This record gives sequence, structure tokens and C-alpha cells, in this order.
Amino acid sequence: MSGTKPHLTRRLVQLYAGLTLYGASSALMVSAGLGPEPWNVLNQGLSELTGLTIGAVSIVVGAAVLLLWIPLRQRPGLGTVSNVFVCGLAMDATLVLLPNVHALGVRVPLLAAGIVLNGVATGLYITAAFGAGPRDGLMTGLHGRTGRSIRLIRTSIEVTVVVTGFALGGTVGVGTVLYALSIGPLAQFFLRRFAVPGPAAETVVASGGPAEQAILQR
Repeated sequence: MSGTKPHLTRRLVQLYAGLTLYGASSALMVSAGLGPEPWNVLNQGLSELTGLTIGAVSIVVGAAVLLLWIPLRQRPGLGTVSNVFVCGLAMDATLVLLPNVHALGVRVPLLAAGIVLNGVATGLYITAAFGAGPRDGLMTGLHGRTGRSIRLIRTSIEVTVVVTGFALGGTVGVGTVLYALSIGPLAQFFLRRFAVPGPAAETVVASGGPAEQAILQR
């Protein structure tokens, strides 16, 4: 019992540090202007359409996706609900602090830093094991209901959000492609780095397991 509280404290710190860093890293990619990750292409497009900040749109979209869990019989956890709010708030806060950048020599490192830090953030919040993010749960829920492969469902969802976001005015660029190619290896590396010792970690670091597959799809 003596080790229970430190174990829980570490997991909570990892969860909220990871979610905050996820929002901040997303802001770096948006600020670089070379193409954000797929879901932020959609959020960016909706932001242009509605006049809301991209972080606020991210919260609304995350909540809407969470509602889709109901017919899929997915159960949210603390991490699921926290994901909706913390990432969006952290993204808006970071964008307020970042100066406008125009030089390619600054935008490229900003993009690279955003992608790497996103991988770090993913490793942190997933290994905390407080529940999948809204988009992860949507994917695994559809996988469970349809029997289609995770890869097919991931591709279908992300192509849909990118095309929709682009049509609404979101930016698609080299950053979007680089993120898609690199986030899997980065996330897998940091999953193993930040794994919390004990039973909670076993479900997220087992090679090829459902939880590990899911984090690569956010």
C-alpha cells in the first residue's frame, strides 16, 4: 500500500504533463505554418469558418467525438475527458505566447520541435493509463464494431478529417506528411521510455497490443 500513492501521483503528473505538452507541441506545428497534424487541419478549417480559436474548436470537436463513443459502447476515463479540455487550452495558451514567424529557417525547426515533442507527449499521457483520447476511442470502437483493421479505420478517419479541414481552409503541407510518417516510431519509442512500472503499464507497452496501436492513430 505504501507504494500506491507515489505510483498514482506519478501517473497523474504524466497524464497532465503529457496533455499540456501535446497541446503546446500542436501549437508549434500550427505556428510553423507548414501543415499541422491531421486533426488540427480540421480544427484549423473550422476555426477559419467559425472565428473561434483553434484550441476552442479542438475542445468542441473532441467533445463531439466523445459523444460518438455512446453508440460504440466505449467507456471514457479521466484521461479521456482531460484530453478534450487540456490539449485545447494548452494549444491556445502557447499560440498566444509564440511570436509570429515568417523565416523558413525558423519555421522548419519549429515544426521539427513540434513533431518530436508531440511524440514525447504521447508517450507521457498514454503510459499514464487513465483512458484513451476521444479520437483513439472512436477508432478502436469502430474497429470493434466493424471488424475492420485499425490501419484501415485510421486511414479512413484521417483522410476524411484532412480533406474536410482543407476544404474549410485548413493548411495541409509537408508538416502533415512528416507527422504522419514519424509519429508512430516516435510514440513507440517514448511509450517504452515513460512506461509506469506495474500492471497499468503492461497494457500500453506490449508490442503490437491494442493500446499501443491506438496511440499511433490520434
